[in-house]
Amino acid sequence: MKRRTFLAGVLAVASLPRGLAAQTAPKVVRIGWLTAQQASSLTPYLQALRAALAELGYVEGHNLTIEFRFGDDEIERVPALAAELVRLPVDLIVAQGAAAFEVHKLALPIPVVFSMSADPVSAGFVDSLTRPRGNMTGVTLMAMELSGKRLELLRDIAPAVHRVAVVGNPEHPGAHLEHAYSEERGRRLSLVIDYVPTPTRDALTKAFAAMSANPPQAISVLPDGFAVQNRRSIIDFATSLRVPVISGWPVFAQSGALFTYGPRLTESYRRLAYYVDRILKGAKPADLPIERPTKFELVLNAKVARTLGLAFPHGLLALADEVIE
Repeated sequence: MKRRTFLAGVLAVASLPRGLAAQTAPKVVRIGWLTAQQASSLTPYLQALRAALAELGYVEGHNLTIEFRFGDDEIERVPALAAELVRLPVDLIVAQGAAAFEVHKLALPIPVVFSMSADPVSAGFVDSLTRPRGNMTGVTLMAMELSGKRLELLRDIAPAVHRVAVVGNPEHPGAHLEHAYSEERGRRLSLVIDYVPTPTRDALTKAFAAMSANPPQAISVLPDGFAVQNRRSIIDFATSLRVPVISGWPVFAQSGALFTYGPRLTESYRRLAYYVDRILKGAKPADLPIERPTKFELVLNAKVARTLGLAFPHGLLALADEVIE
């Protein structure tokens, strides 16, 4: 009896019209990934995004296609790459870093989810994080109050430091807020803060000359794309002065900074999947508030500490997410 029932079911499915049978196949969504950076610089973050999408049921090769466009450090390529994605077409675009600013100017006809290191309010994207405008929303990596927290950690590690150069790009939206937090916390810690604006490579070279003439005891780098691209020269310069560098993103500690404390970047990129999922299911970007970081990580470089004659307090070592030996 069971065999007859099974065969009847098979025959019934086989007799369905082709159009109806085709409806059982999974719908494939197509999203575009757009960045001005190189692919190699974003590998761990793309992995985090892909894993989060898979957890939500979007699996590449099954019901998801991701179209990748990399500007290879040429920001002027972004508009053309965005146009390519729109023509394909894609259901939405995930814009990373500086590409989000270019996409904002284009007013594309499809939804955009962004991840940016800047403050969206200062950038003019939104009036407030809770009320995005138009068809763009996403996450910001900026946690400006952490610029002050990093100075606290520096004082714990190197209590003899009393003069710190804060190196930052004044054209990066929100950098003025990070500068303000650094100044405020510096006063509370009795630190002298020397702000060194570095919007261009030429300005950075001139800053090195000025700091050589009057060396700081430490350098705090406000993290953004420009700082990441020039981290090697900043750290090499600090090494020549035998002073520590601190910043917000792990790549600085991995490149020779004393420590970094800032957003857990992989978690922020995982959150992009939430926005992608909500929009694909019909939500409007303007109804999805922009998120700030909620999870943070501390990376200590023990090798650099030894070179500088410093030692991390045991309590700080216990709190570290990673210690580079």
